[in-house]
Amino acid sequence: MARGDVIIRFDEITFGYIPPKWLLDETSFSVREGSKITLMGQNGAGKSTIFKMITGEYAPKEGKIHITKWAHIAIAKQVMPHADKELTISEYFRKYSRNDSHNIDRDIRDILGVVNLLPSVPKSSDMTKEQVFASFLDRVIGSFSGGQQARLLLAGALIQHPDILLLDEPTNNLDSEGIWQMTQFLQDYDKTVLVISHDAEFLNAFTDGILYLDVFTRKVEQFVGNYHDAVEQVERRIEAQNRENSRLEKEIQANKDQANVFAHKWGKLRSVAKKMVEKAEELEASKGDVRREDKTIRDFTIPNQEWIGGAILALTSVNIIKDHEPVEKEVDITLGKNRHLLLSGPNGIGKSTLLESIANGTAKGAKIWENVKVGYYRQDFSTLDFSQKVYDCLFEASDRKALDKDLRSFASGFLITGELMNTQIGALSEGQKWLVMFCKLALEKPGLLILDEPTNHINFRHLPIIAKALDEYEGTMVLVSHIDEFVWQVRIDEYLELE
Repeated sequence: MARGDVIIRFDEITFGYIPPKWLLDETSFSVREGSKITLMGQNGAGKSTIFKMITGEYAPKEGKIHITKWAHIAIAKQVMPHADKELTISEYFRKYSRNDSHNIDRDIRDILGVVNLLPSVPKSSDMTKEQVFASFLDRVIGSFSGGQQARLLLAGALIQHPDILLLDEPTNNLDSEGIWQMTQFLQDYDKTVLVISHDAEFLNAFTDGILYLDVFTRKVEQFVGNYHDAVEQVERRIEAQNRENSRLEKEIQANKDQANVFAHKWGKLRSVAKKMVEKAEELEASKGDVRREDKTIRDFTIPNQEWIGGAILALTSVNIIKDHEPVEKEVDITLGKNRHLLLSGPNGIGKSTLLESIANGTAKGAKIWENVKVGYYRQDFSTLDFSQKVYDCLFEASDRKALDKDLRSFASGFLITGELMNTQIGALSEGQKWLVMFCKLALEKPGLLILDEPTNHINFRHLPIIAKALDEYEGTMVLVSHIDEFVWQVRIDEYLELE
């Protein structure tokens, strides 16, 4: 197949569950071999659904999907499947590899090098490099941090040597070094890549084009260049359409005005008036729809728990992971009301484990004062009950005190519609779960807010609004985030570096 030939083509694809509320409505687009394309759109617009249609997991209701016959497709999902977390590294790669030869260990070593996850020999160890590698292959996937699992998701796709690589939010949980390495890899990669990402800075570094899934028209718009190029093209298109619509409005009004004059006359003028009305209707129908931009969540606040003060959280020691073993590190941090702590460190150091142990009260060197309500945002949304309907979750978060109309009005500020309120949380997209999670936190009014990578899964247009809410939060906050641009907008009073 010649480079540049079309490798994926969607022809008049319609897909969805409840007609006429399709996710895709007679949409068409194509992807050329060797290109690097970003798939964008609002949370819940159907981006991950398009990936599932490319892999064959979903079939269209109408239309045809054409994929080059011999093209192998591999996908790196947003989160590690639960079943894969039970596997060892060796079992995981053998599950996904298409290489049945005795050289698979060499293949695994090469792929781990690509994602920068090769183990090093600890200075205090008398093991050889080969022994360390063999021991590493026996580690269970679930023992790795979220950031390391993100690298393994990519590695599991790469070991298949795919012709089409699908990446679903690949920078989630990655630290700054991991994002830089991912960017370098994609810049150098010579296969076809489709990426779902909300990280504009990341995708601008390598993207050839944008497929924008419009949640309003349920069609895909195709743009050449990176996100900024696409925005410029959209703005030019909107300006041109507005000018044309303005011209048509004047012509429509002129026809209507003249028709009104002729309608009161006799004879042929009445028939002329009728034709002018018909002409005005034709012009009205020819007006173009102006593309609507993504909606953003409304400004919101996270109220602080009332009637608490003094010390809220004290840290005297933390556990970090060094050479795969926990090491205790002494610290001296006490946070009172309206104090914000930024916790940082590389992937695998133990940030998420520390936050979880603080939140559930099992951290040896952490003390939360009595009666402090903890609001905890986890990367995997496991603090949500996936079997619950959204409405019931938010009603409980309000201590069952919110009036129906007030609860629905508040939820609408987070783009949670009436339809979503009646949906089970487990059926939501990752981005929609994020909306529910932050709406829930705001309703809970916590005294201590613990946030583990709160910008994952969301449209980057929401970032300034979230940053403002956290910046103004008057309670105690512990934050982990790898998005520097986001952190700079949030007031930070204390720093804890887990190096």
